Amino acid sequence: MSHHEINRRSVLRGMGVSIALPWLELFRSTARAADGADSAAPPRRMAFMFVPNGVHLSDWTPRTEGFGFELPYILEPLSRVQEDLLVISGLTHDKGRANGDGPGDHARSASVFLTGAQPRKTSGANIRSGISVDQAAAQQIGKATKFASLELGCEGGRSAGNCDSGYSCAYSSNISWSSETTPVGKETHPRLVFERLFATSSGNVDSAAARRQALKRSILDFVSDDARQLQAKLGANDNRKLDEYLTGVREVERRLELAERDGARGGLKYHGPSETPRDYKEHIRLMCDMMALAFQTDSTRIATFMLANAGSNRSYRDIDVPDGHHDLSHHGGDAKKHEKIRKINRFHVEQLAYFLEKLKSIPEGDGTLLDNSMIVYGSAISDGNRHNNENLPILLAGGGGGTINTGRHLRRQQETPLCNLFMSMLDRMGASVDFIGDSTGRLDGLEI
Repeated sequence: MSHHEINRRSVLRGMGVSIALPWLELFRSTARAADGADSAAPPRRMAFMFVPNGVHLSDWTPRTEGFGFELPYILEPLSRVQEDLLVISGLTHDKGRANGDGPGDHARSASVFLTGAQPRKTSGANIRSGISVDQAAAQQIGKATKFASLELGCEGGRSAGNCDSGYSCAYSSNISWSSETTPVGKETHPRLVFERLFATSSGNVDSAAARRQALKRSILDFVSDDARQLQAKLGANDNRKLDEYLTGVREVERRLELAERDGARGGLKYHGPSETPRDYKEHIRLMCDMMALAFQTDSTRIATFMLANAGSNRSYRDIDVPDGHHDLSHHGGDAKKHEKIRKINRFHVEQLAYFLEKLKSIPEGDGTLLDNSMIVYGSAISDGNRHNNENLPILLAGGGGGTINTGRHLRRQQETPLCNLFMSMLDRMGASVDFIGDSTGRLDGLEI
């Protein structure tokens, strides 16, 4: 591989393994040499992270607007990335409301989260929602990357049957929709995502993984020759970046192995890499690692992640909350239930902080991977007891390639569609559309 043959699409190859490269300074210089322009500037990415059952808003919402706001209890784990955040209050998903369709708020909350569309109330095959913002982007820019988009989750789900008051399970367990009638299924197994990212083709994922496991070899062992040849051509800074990246890949691989061994020790009927980790926090963090790796290597620029399905009644014994999440969300004003709910909310935000800090730790161009990303985190239910859909708990993290003025609490007029934020994000991704769901325009106030 000559100096000028190394570009953003270059990979390290081995037997059944293909490791994409992170952003290197060399890419910028080779692009300038080729066409005299800085065409290798880092791309922009976006991800959407969904949590169920709303939040305890009094411990979520900052008391002051603008810069210098104090992080409330639930958001305190974000202190190290506060300057990279926008806490946005006042946004609404009207189509998450019943609007004559009766109960089923949880199913609606997931299906409306990224679509802004009223789902058809049915538990049959005639489901209908709307195209989600991630897929609207993927349909325009997805061809630029190995994967048009990446859909992840921590809880599986059925695609049929009644999961919430006459709504199909497809609504409760999916936030990504490629068309009005087609939800995009999510992957819940970290190992399978890892293999998918680093296999040379989808057809040999299982065989490549099995061969490595049989030989007790890391994926890095299979690309070591290619890596050495590349390192000989790189400058000191790029060599350091490549070494840090490969070390990070190996660390994720090691944690996957530990999680799998832990599952076997826990008495699970373990069948290999398709099992999910027993530890929920580690499961979430491994999925966050997959998104970070996918963004870092430009394997995709679009991702969604459901930390749990809509209406999830998961218990949180590891943080001394053995009660079911959904049951607690119907708190009825009970102070003890409030305390437990806010602990669950804070736990979820701690995992978001892990992801954002990881993105911020990865240098890219003149900034970081977080600077070139837009990460939306939140729920399409505001208060779990009221099941209301106005004043939603929404965070936007990342600089959007230098186009977003972060470090603020931004309050918009109540009933402002959440989809207006999505329209603004699509513009920044170079994937503008006429509308998403019930959007009425772009969200003002984001710009620097």
